Amino acid sequence: MNAEMNGGGVAAENRRKEVGRNNGDEKIDYVYKVVVIGDSAVGKTQVLSRFARNEFCFDSKSTIGVEFQTKTLSIKSKVVKAQIWDTAGQERYRAVTSAYYRGALGAMLVYDITKRKTFDNVARWLEELRVHADNSVVIALIGNKADLEDKREVPSEDAMEFAENQNLYFSETSAFTGDNVEAAFVKLLEEIYAVVSKKSLDQDVVRSSSMTLKGLKLDVNGEDGEVSEMKKMSSCSC
Repeated sequence: MNAEMNGGGVAAENRRKEVGRNNGDEKIDYVYKVVVIGDSAVGKTQVLSRFARNEFCFDSKSTIGVEFQTKTLSIKSKVVKAQIWDTAGQERYRAVTSAYYRGALGAMLVYDITKRKTFDNVARWLEELRVHADNSVVIALIGNKADLEDKREVPSEDAMEFAENQNLYFSETSAFTGDNVEAAFVKLLEEIYAVVSKKSLDQDVVRSSSMTLKGLKLDVNGEDGEVSEMKKMSSCSC
């Protein structure tokens, strides 16, 4: 799996056509649950706000418990409603948020490129996610606050190596400027669509094979006749 998620706002715009947020008249083909996890103050809420509403709040406060936002867009010609859960990063909320992993088809694991500790804790978040979520969950590793390059403590190479070893997608974003936020979410949703489509196809193949076997008739008369004749010959020679 390619660890790097390429493409900025222009590429993302070419890949998808937004069909409107919370548009009641639009037929929804799929609803995908995505969780955004990581340490407190890495910018999870800001990343989500930038994607869902193209907003950045300068006086943002820490999330308490769990909140979610939705956005509807077109993925591979299908209308997909992304239901994105923003989980609190504080330790005291860990028991509460773990329940929200269940049913998630995708996850964004966010760290702050200016705080090494937040990256060091990624492995712990990943382990918790894999315990509570389905084993087919699609995971993206996101290095946020890429606009603060002069304060960087986490080299991109370290994150890319970790992502490759853990079979994750990797991208660096800036919720402040909006750089790569849209592309990161769209890539994640596209990969979820691919996984869901493959599961559906595999199930259809299994059902089709089962129906074929139930209607199959085997003609073994010729074989039985030969066996019977051989038995007679064997009896006569005794």
